[in-house]
Amino acid sequence: MGKDILTAMVPGDIRNHRLVNQQIASAACKQPAEVVASLAAVQAQDYAGALWAVGLRLPGATEADVKQALANRTIIRTWMMRGTLHFVAAADVHWMRELLAPQLISSSAHRCDQLELTAKIFGRSGGACLKALQGGRKLTRGEIYAVLERSRISTAGQRGAHILWRLAHDGVICFGGHAGKQQTFALLDEWAPKAKKVQRDQALAELAWRYFRSHGPATLQDFGWWSGLKAADAKAALEMASLKLARETMDGKVYWMTQDWEAGTDAPSAVNLLPGFDEYLIGYKDRSASLDPRHATKILPANNGLLLPTVVVSGRVVGTWKRAFKKNAMAITASFFSPPKKGEARAVAEAAERYGRFLGIEVGSCSLKVERN
Repeated sequence: MGKDILTAMVPGDIRNHRLVNQQIASAACKQPAEVVASLAAVQAQDYAGALWAVGLRLPGATEADVKQALANRTIIRTWMMRGTLHFVAAADVHWMRELLAPQLISSSAHRCDQLELTAKIFGRSGGACLKALQGGRKLTRGEIYAVLERSRISTAGQRGAHILWRLAHDGVICFGGHAGKQQTFALLDEWAPKAKKVQRDQALAELAWRYFRSHGPATLQDFGWWSGLKAADAKAALEMASLKLARETMDGKVYWMTQDWEAGTDAPSAVNLLPGFDEYLIGYKDRSASLDPRHATKILPANNGLLLPTVVVSGRVVGTWKRAFKKNAMAITASFFSPPKKGEARAVAEAAERYGRFLGIEVGSCSLKVERN
């Protein structure tokens, strides 16, 4: 099962190959949807951050280019892995949903009971939304809630949000672009017409292959965390994909990657400003190869589920960053965990300028500071 690597792997190899495989250090795609498909999915609960997650892997792309891919329906935004919002290529959204949704729906049963949401209510909600959205219509969250209320389905408390979440997993709705500053919903089958059905084993194998090709070197536990699959399903998926993969053991952990893997690859020296929830970190259960555990709470403050934007140098997370808009310009502030090395200040400024070009906004200032421990 899998090709054994004969050369010794070190943590630097993990970082270097993840940078390349995730197309942060070496772009291989020409269109936004290709980037999303290559990664299998891009976490997108932070909409602006997800746009940049695609853009930073597509040199020369602008935010408008990525938004246009969403408008053109080549990328779909919906709830997917772990029940969290993701960008998924339109060609993949149906087979991924059919693979992952049943377990997520099952795991939500207790919450449904608390909210007094039954199969009958979800069925009525789906019917109401089908009628309201058919013919290419798009409605905001508030408008969808009004449709449900007129159908005598209460959206009070968290019921409305959970109904939308469930209807997305049932394959009824997905996000359908913006109306001004408000996100809208549309019918999934109109936004992404169904393709040929993929059998479950084939879907498991494809998901594992996509993950290890784009996120490797990674472990089975990393894949299980990222996909949200049950342990037995994650293991079966890896076994089916393993003939196309290589493996290496380091510190008692088995890492999987593509068979063209080579140890000793020079570390890409570029500085990157990654968005919060970027796949470079969120895609792994164990992030220690890139993030010193001592700094983990600085990326996940107060353990509130928010993964902050990060400054990454040669694959290592060295700090966080934030943006602020002032009139017609943007200010970037990078907070390093320790004093930056020679040349890193300029490299951060260049990375900020690239982000500014992506947004189409001038970077008025780029400042650095060192966090106190």
